[in-house]
Amino acid sequence: MSRLSLIGLYALFAVLATLLNLGIQRLVLAIEQSNIGFAIAIVAGTGAGLVLKYLLDKRWIFRDPTKGARENGRKFSRYTVMGLVTTGIFWATETAFWLVWQTDGMRELGAVLGLMLGYAVKYRLDRRFVFTDAAPARAV
Repeated sequence: MSRLSLIGLYALFAVLATLLNLGIQRLVLAIEQSNIGFAIAIVAGTGAGLVLKYLLDKRWIFRDPTKGARENGRKFSRYTVMGLVTTGIFWATETAFWLVWQTDGMRELGAVLGLMLGYAVKYRLDRRFVFTDAAPARAV
């Protein structure tokens, strides 16, 4: 796989996870529009996006051969820990946009910007610390 193809696929997966994340947030906020609803929306959306992104990255980006619940659980735990830093970037950006503008459009713009930066950092962390025994797709 060429480097450009790899970047495009990774970006596509980030977009899919972002859309799922924001979709879940909208569902939660349609039910509960309080500050508690906002917090629940961020956590629920982030969780859904995390699981989807892990499954896509594992199979298509890093070509990880890991099988079995125990080993996948360990790997997903490391993937999640690496995601804590990048989730902090995402949450901080989304929250800052919400606090400044108090509109859903600006909250979502902050989320998208935070996720873009976070995913760029996450790829490097995952390659180095999570999928260490995988054979990542590389340029030919």
